[in-house]
Amino acid sequence: MSRWLTLAVLCLAAASARADDIFTVAPALWDRPRSARAVLEQPAVRQALEQYLARPAARLIIHHGYGLDPLLQAEELRMWLMALAVDGARVALINDVRPHEPLKIEVVK
Repeated sequence: MSRWLTLAVLCLAAASARADDIFTVAPALWDRPRSARAVLEQPAVRQALEQYLARPAARLIIHHGYGLDPLLQAEELRMWLMALAVDGARVALINDVRPHEPLKIEVVK
């Protein structure tokens, strides 16, 4: 029984550590013209970039919803990250967000 409890605690710890590496991009970013400064001022983008830069082998995953608009937003965010000196080969897009949920940026070791 204690093995199961230990395993459950380890799984919860891993899940909570992973949650700290996922940042939700505010939908308000898409309501106004964007610039490098405006994108970088978004807390989710800034926090993801700080973690990305602190981990030399890190990659970024942009999680987006299904459909054209979420895909275009994810592609645009990827382009802005590249403009901010992120290697485009280290940024992936995954369409796994529920409808009407905002984009998320995940930092992966």
